[in-house]
Amino acid sequence: MNQSSSLDSQLNSAKDLPDIFELVKSVVRRTTGRERPGLMLGLANLGGGPQGFVGAFYPIATNIIVMNSLPLRRIKETDPALYKPYVFHILLHEYLHTLGIIDEAATRQKAYEISAQTFGKDHPVTQFAADLSRFVPKLVYPVYGWQPQEDFELELVKGFDRSSTASYIN
Repeated sequence: MNQSSSLDSQLNSAKDLPDIFELVKSVVRRTTGRERPGLMLGLANLGGGPQGFVGAFYPIATNIIVMNSLPLRRIKETDPALYKPYVFHILLHEYLHTLGIIDEAATRQKAYEISAQTFGKDHPVTQFAADLSRFVPKLVYPVYGWQPQEDFELELVKGFDRSSTASYIN
């Protein structure tokens, strides 16, 4: 089995968001040599509108990624086969922000390069990175400094970034 088949198999066997994130971290570490421990993931209904909706955002200089639960739920309901590739892409994109790549165009390009190198150009993860609007037409990337317009409830995902905390808790 080649490397991309193995990674595709690992993605397909991921049970939850933390499993997918561990795969994201592994891929980024292998392709860039960089990593960042101690991150949290929050899920919130960030809503959406006629102009679109944000899939996730990373508040600069924090240790949290906030994913919009609305598109997660819609993808799971309408096309479950795309759920894990979508989650991988969104977490990869936001994880790259946490590593200091703030510019949206540079982040999208790096996410595409990593995805193509890791999964091949025809894999759904790479297709999301190439043109997210093809799959989720109203999804937009937030501009630098974007904040949600109103208060929202944030649900922290338990066990997220578990490889970073394993050495702290025996």
